[in-house]
Amino acid sequence: MKMSGFTRRRRLALAAAAVTATAGMMLAGCSSASDDAGATAEGGDVALYEGVRSLSNSYHANWVDGGDLFGESVGLEVNVITDEADSQRQLSQVRALGAAGQVYALNVDPNTSSDTEAIVRAVADAGGYVVTQWSKPDDLNPWDIGDNWVAHISFDGRVSGEEVATTLFENMGGSGNIIAIQGILDNVAAQQRFEGLQNALAAHPGINLLEDQAGNFDRSQGLTVAQTLIAKYGDQIDGIWAANDEMALGALEALRAAGLQGQVPIVGFDAVPEALEAIQDESTGYLATVSTDPWWQGGAGLSLAYKAATGEIDVAELSHEERAFYGTQTVVTAENVGDFTQAPELSVIQPDFDDPWLRPQGPIE
Repeated sequence: MKMSGFTRRRRLALAAAAVTATAGMMLAGCSSASDDAGATAEGGDVALYEGVRSLSNSYHANWVDGGDLFGESVGLEVNVITDEADSQRQLSQVRALGAAGQVYALNVDPNTSSDTEAIVRAVADAGGYVVTQWSKPDDLNPWDIGDNWVAHISFDGRVSGEEVATTLFENMGGSGNIIAIQGILDNVAAQQRFEGLQNALAAHPGINLLEDQAGNFDRSQGLTVAQTLIAKYGDQIDGIWAANDEMALGALEALRAAGLQGQVPIVGFDAVPEALEAIQDESTGYLATVSTDPWWQGGAGLSLAYKAATGEIDVAELSHEERAFYGTQTVVTAENVGDFTQAPELSVIQPDFDDPWLRPQGPIE
């Protein structure tokens, strides 16, 4: 996909620049845009930012591409900050965004629930507008902080975790042993997805969970966990459940190395391109994944923050359901994988930019 003239090299450079800017602010004791908190700007004067874990993660790369589509729709360049799962780095980058004193819109995926409050308060102090996704404390909501925290979007991992696990269990004939690779343990998506797995296990007494370990949403760690558990349990393993596709793809590498590819079915989440390709290839044993449509997450989330930054929407007039809601998710198997293999054209996703609330599946409670 065309990247709106914004190269990946420049994206990666922003992380270092942001940290440097933060250090400069601290040393100089200078103020940020906090004096203008609550101010809006003309559309062309708003800086657009996407904050994701890593562009080496295909899910987040697609998220960023969705943000680029939104930027194209309003004629603005989208800047990207990446933190490589380093929460302190992520917060430093966010704090640095206010250094220029410009009104900005940020669409960000906090690493953990405990990171969210510091991130949104930093944005509010700088007069920016932020939409967060996935992780936040259960007792913290956008209206608790103010209008600069525009909205929080998540996906009920308990539902998708149970659905994709059930797909795995049915493929196993309702009996056998599995191993599970969890994500970042203080991450709402990881917690909910594992809870969904546990619900599926309770409903399928013939399935036994041999062991679970955390792989922190990272492919190399998923590979290591899978290698460890394959060495420990060998042919006792009849299925693998992983909390995202990156770890599931790492598990697939481990199965290949052990000569078990295609013999042990695997499921994951996020519908990254390599996982979709594996689902299309029956020889891999990659059975299913879950799509939250990262292009929508990147584009519609940024659109919502932008509309608040430009005053197109009055955040104070939004209902709680419009400010904390679940988005749509779909289990992807060989039967429907063709619907998820390509990024949407701008004309197709434009209605979601015009109305970011087209897809909500109910309030976060």
